[in-house]
Amino acid sequence: MLIKNALVLTPQKTFEKLDVSVHDTIEAIGKLPDPADIDADGYYLIPGLIDIHTHGAMSFDFSDGDSEGTQKIAAFFAAHGITSYCATLMTFDEATLTDAVIAIRDLPRGQRDARCAGIYLEGPFLSESKRGAQAATNLHAPDIGMFQRLSQTSRGIVKMVGVAPELPGAMDFIREASKTTAVSLAHTAAYYETAKAGYNHGASNATHLFNAMNGLHHREPAVVGAAFDSGAYAELICDGIHIHPSVVRMTFRLFEDRLILVSDSARCAGMPNGNYTLGGQAITMTDGKATLPDGTIAGSAIHLMQAVQNVISWGISPADAVTAATLTPAKAIGMDSRIGSIAPGKQADMLLLNDKFELVSTIIGGEVIGK
Repeated sequence: MLIKNALVLTPQKTFEKLDVSVHDTIEAIGKLPDPADIDADGYYLIPGLIDIHTHGAMSFDFSDGDSEGTQKIAAFFAAHGITSYCATLMTFDEATLTDAVIAIRDLPRGQRDARCAGIYLEGPFLSESKRGAQAATNLHAPDIGMFQRLSQTSRGIVKMVGVAPELPGAMDFIREASKTTAVSLAHTAAYYETAKAGYNHGASNATHLFNAMNGLHHREPAVVGAAFDSGAYAELICDGIHIHPSVVRMTFRLFEDRLILVSDSARCAGMPNGNYTLGGQAITMTDGKATLPDGTIAGSAIHLMQAVQNVISWGISPADAVTAATLTPAKAIGMDSRIGSIAPGKQADMLLLNDKFELVSTIIGGEVIGK
């Protein structure tokens, strides 16, 4: 298939009018002589979005261990421009996590659905005081044996694991886990020195920056300052609820190409207002805001394309917004040689957008699947 005259986002974060030849991978980019299969004059062509922190959608959650439900989530993602994702698991006991890992590992690979790029074990090695919507009864001290069992069961597709660095044994855990998997400081009460030590021991990411952690203070910068100083990647939930747009603009300036847009979507994403669950706990969604009974925010109800469109509307350049949802997350999980940018040899996962940055078509593996 040959797409001609599209405004293509390059890895240098410029939009250039180019032709792109694709099969299941991207074959060539430039001014190509053959007739067009798709004349994309006036349209943007960007890489497919990559959501590395999402719990589910359409009433299903990856932690359910339900392969049929996971396929429905993947179809929902593809219809909204997300072509790859990390299935993110909540804080549960090891047996429940093992069942979920097996279900995700054994997913059939539907060409017309978003592809599972891996698993993110957000829990259970988290702080009780900053647990947010993670279930307190299932929190667990950092346990490298437990992590390795889950990783081995996954056959190597665990791409990231969360940990609160202040917990006993956390530094040893980070040092060992980071040999095979990206480690993210998550749901943590750590202050700067402890967080910085976590990064020095091998952590490379910060889970939903500003949320479920101590705030950035001018005398105690906590995880935000440590992540900035350490060159770590930083996730940001941009649903307009978790983070004020002014803070989004500042954080893009601070972290630049280390900033990752994530949805942190719960099973209520794509669904009407009502009662749902997250991590075994009851949540209620009202006007797009999901909360526990005590009012604690419980994930989000957006998909990643909405996050991209939100930050563009808040003043972030389209190139920066798209990069934060494509190439940067691919780098954070070590998948940038395959996905995240439009370059020869990479998977032909791309999106056509109109001049308002609204989705027109999703292309997965070189096949147009529509909207």
